[in-house]
Amino acid sequence: MRFRFTDAAIDVGAARRELLDLGAGGYVSFEGWVRDQNEGQAVTRLEYEAFQELAVKEGGRIVAEALARFPVKHALCVHRVGELALGDLAVWVGVSSAHRGEAFEACRYIIDEVKHRVPIWKKEHYRSGDSGWVNCERCAAAPRAVAGGSSAPVHDHAHSHAHAHDRRDPD
Repeated sequence: MRFRFTDAAIDVGAARRELLDLGAGGYVSFEGWVRDQNEGQAVTRLEYEAFQELAVKEGGRIVAEALARFPVKHALCVHRVGELALGDLAVWVGVSSAHRGEAFEACRYIIDEVKHRVPIWKKEHYRSGDSGWVNCERCAAAPRAVAGGSSAPVHDHAHSHAHAHDRRDPD
């Protein structure tokens, strides 16, 4: 399985071994950790929920797209669900390939697409005692096309590499 969820700590060593290939000279991984602040709020823990049946299908499509789009050998994404403490590993992506460049590109593609397409919800719990579901405000506020009856967002998520909010969000 190229994309999966776990309610236990992600076993990075085991995930990495799944990507081992003697024809691969490059390996790249991304780790998203639970941090102690977001947008000026002191965070104490997170909860992740997912519509797992749909999320696994969409996540699998994303990894398959990366394998088809980039000349890489193997790719895998593992995402936590449930309650996570500060410092916990929330999401892990790994890619192996003959060369490092395509491994970097494929890894970035996978994490960016997972963040934007997979139905995973993050609830932050704050030191103040409050909590809130976190989403991409630009995505929620994006104007929708009306010509031709389409309700698809006009917004294309190109902001994922350019905005401070996205750089602060590790997963």
